[in-house]
Amino acid sequence: MHHRLDLQTVGSFSCHDITTDLQALIDRSGISDGLLVAVGQHTTTALALNENEERLLVDIERFFLELASPDRPWLHNDLHLRPGVPPDEPRNAHAHLISLMLGNQLTLPVVEGRLGIGRWQSVLLVELDGPRRREVLLTLLAGQRNDL
Repeated sequence: MHHRLDLQTVGSFSCHDITTDLQALIDRSGISDGLLVAVGQHTTTALALNENEERLLVDIERFFLELASPDRPWLHNDLHLRPGVPPDEPRNAHAHLISLMLGNQLTLPVVEGRLGIGRWQSVLLVELDGPRRREVLLTLLAGQRNDL
């Protein structure tokens, strides 16, 4: 089963909790056990499994923007040297680099009809070059329950 989650992000760097959306998909599917694969459809977003706590999210933003500052002279941002670049192309090398560090896909267990994540864990779409409309491709794979 495939589904596309579409959302509008806010801010140039922001975390969006999509855990409820993923659980709703599992509920609609009727799948009891299996896997949920989530793949961000953009090279300037990331998917992460972490705590959705306001102050931690600020720390995450600060941490990554210090590692890959938008103000550094990244070669990708030399738009005049890249052929065929549209006039509205953003200077977003830092967003691509952060996406590489965080990753852009998650494979999560579905156990007894529930997303198999920990109590304080949330699935976060991390916007790195927004605000924009973003999409996450979700695939649910039904498994066979086999208690070992």
